[in-house]
Amino acid sequence: MAKQPMLKFTKISRGMPEKRDASVRNKDFDEIYAGYADAKAEEQASRCSQCGVPYCQSHCPLHNNIPDWLRLTATGRLKEAYEIAQSTNTFPEICGRICPQDRLCEGNCVIEQSGHGTVTIGSVEKYITDTAWAQGWVTPAAPAVERRESVGIIGAGPGGLAAADMLRRAGVQVTVYDRYDRGGGLLTYGIPGFKLEKDVVMRRVKQLEDGGARFVFNCNIGETLSFEDIRDQHDAVIIATGVYKSRDLHGPGAGASGIVKAIDYLTASNRASNFGDTVPEFESGELNAAGKKVVVIGGGDTAMDCVRTAIRQGATSVKCLYRRDRANMPGSQRETQNAEEEGVVFEWLTAPKGFRGDTVEAVIVEKMRLGLPDATGRQSPEVIEGSDYEEPADLVIKALGFEPEDLPGLWGAPELEVTRWGTIKAEFTSGRTTLPGVYAVGDIVRGASLVVWAIRDGRDCAEHVLQDFDRLAAIAAE
Repeated sequence: MAKQPMLKFTKISRGMPEKRDASVRNKDFDEIYAGYADAKAEEQASRCSQCGVPYCQSHCPLHNNIPDWLRLTATGRLKEAYEIAQSTNTFPEICGRICPQDRLCEGNCVIEQSGHGTVTIGSVEKYITDTAWAQGWVTPAAPAVERRESVGIIGAGPGGLAAADMLRRAGVQVTVYDRYDRGGGLLTYGIPGFKLEKDVVMRRVKQLEDGGARFVFNCNIGETLSFEDIRDQHDAVIIATGVYKSRDLHGPGAGASGIVKAIDYLTASNRASNFGDTVPEFESGELNAAGKKVVVIGGGDTAMDCVRTAIRQGATSVKCLYRRDRANMPGSQRETQNAEEEGVVFEWLTAPKGFRGDTVEAVIVEKMRLGLPDATGRQSPEVIEGSDYEEPADLVIKALGFEPEDLPGLWGAPELEVTRWGTIKAEFTSGRTTLPGVYAVGDIVRGASLVVWAIRDGRDCAEHVLQDFDRLAAIAAE
């Protein structure tokens, strides 16, 4: 009888890839986790219980066939494992690095519930696809037949790129328009290199270019090119802009110099640290934490990116203010632990009341307590009267989340319907908007969300665009 390759969670403990020491990694922007060696990846994959109802798969937005590629990895069949992984996920090596697995697949692993420690799904996923790239198994789109239909995609972030990949593989002519000078969107300029090294993103953009997708960079719709021009040039348009409008702070002194937006800060850092670009605001110190006392306001993943970036830039101190406690923060607990290891101090149950100095010198902080649940079920923070204190700061970074820009106004397209939150009104799954031939995917529909959801939306939308093209062709042929 063949030796059982799986169900080894009772004998083998959970083992993450080696993590670089915090005192070393907090000085550079390299990824903090090493990759698995072949034997270690097989060992960790073999811990999967192959359960009859895989909650890991059902709690993955892409419904990846996780048990299947874990079994194939455990038995050394890596090429087949990659083929299954990429069949449902356009960018598995990116999701393996940045998905909050502790809240999704790994957080719902059956053996975790039994006390054995979750399977390291994200790390194995990263290993599979990194191996695929190294072995040359990842290839550009090579459609059997080129179609005449053309699609314009506005936004080169994960949703737009996922849709572009699916459409090119079907032979559709694709042009991607983006405001930045490189593809990737927030994958490139929003997420720091210590979580996602930029060559990982750039090789995907190149793969799309090699597969026939055309990119138009430095293109601001409404300025460089009108929305109507893009509609006229293509048979369909997919809006995948993401949400870039930062939520603002209020209170006395909120307009002081030295209080900056997280997106501006992270973009400057990624340009300077990962691409070697000359960034005047970084060189001047405006968007550089070196030698400064830094306070970051917010508790999401963007706030974690900011505090960990500030440490690497050489800040003298980095503190994070969040109005709820640790258990109620929206960011990844894994990222919070990494930040603490690297020297970040978290001030839970605190919020800014105001700021001192024309150029910020201190944050006036008020302490909070958790009261009754709000409409979402989370306990609402309440101010503790008389608890104010000052937190010295030379640089304050606002990481309060993002909202949609006014696309109908910016693009001169009042007929493009939006919801009361400013997101584009689009059909669930298909992405169809109220305008004929115009679709929308990702955060511009959902609001600020996860990269994996944008990938799911892009793939789903591409499938429906193809269905609509086939339907129109059938009607024309009658």
